[in-house]
Amino acid sequence: MPFQQILDRPLSRGSRLVLAALVVPLALAYAAPIWRIYLVAPQYPNGLTMDIWTYKVAGGDNGQHIQEINTLNHYIGMSPIDRKALSDLDWIPFALAVLGFLALRVAAIGNVRSLVDLAVLASFFVLVSGGRFVYMLYSFGHDLAPDAPVTIAPFMPVIVGTKQIANFTTSSYPLLGSLFMGAFLAGVVGVALWQLVALRRRGALV
Repeated sequence: MPFQQILDRPLSRGSRLVLAALVVPLALAYAAPIWRIYLVAPQYPNGLTMDIWTYKVAGGDNGQHIQEINTLNHYIGMSPIDRKALSDLDWIPFALAVLGFLALRVAAIGNVRSLVDLAVLASFFVLVSGGRFVYMLYSFGHDLAPDAPVTIAPFMPVIVGTKQIANFTTSSYPLLGSLFMGAFLAGVVGVALWQLVALRRRGALV
């Protein structure tokens, strides 16, 4: 059977049920923080915490940590960290809603072609959002004000892991929101591969 005809074959019942279930972690991704940045220094032994959500930035101690971090950043000429500075993330809630709607649509009336399209779109979403996040960190560490009270060389903030910057130990790592989005992506790609393998075993894919 030509590959184009295979793409037009209907999905199995199991694939449809799994796709519908994958909307749950996608929705939970909106209700959980996606990333955490944590700083420790001698003057802050308990650390300063900043959590990034799909729609807001939240600091520890009822937001006080964000103010402390921005005060420290001011001395080295770094731009304030607030929702406006993180506007690159504004499109993520909309993208999550679109992916959820498409997943339900594919589960209800989709075929193999639409499932493959969904897997490609979800992969593109993860790559673009991850790339924009890395670029955002790069901009924070390189676009330093030349007249800052303290002059330091431009730097790349840590993306994942721990890095020493001046007297601060900075850690950056994903939280539940990112894991939920990763579960959705892995599930959609896994269902697409499973569906193609199932067709091949039945002799439809050659």
